[in-house]
Amino acid sequence: MKKLSELNIGDAGVIHSFENDDIFLKLMEMGCIPGEAITVEQIAPLGDPISITVAGYQLSLRKDEAESIWITRN
Repeated sequence: MKKLSELNIGDAGVIHSFENDDIFLKLMEMGCIPGEAITVEQIAPLGDPISITVAGYQLSLRKDEAESIWITRN
């Protein structure tokens, strides 16, 4: 398993769990639920934000948000 923030552009995986309970509800409302497939689409030059495809749409996350999402690789 890796954190979402550790993936590179084009990497794909499945959301496994969340590390930070404070942000858990916010991420769930945005479609980031365990078992959902994701793909990293873009990463800003300084690494923040990260653009992913999840639940059929593109979502941009701050790096600190991405660090709290654990991914299993395909």
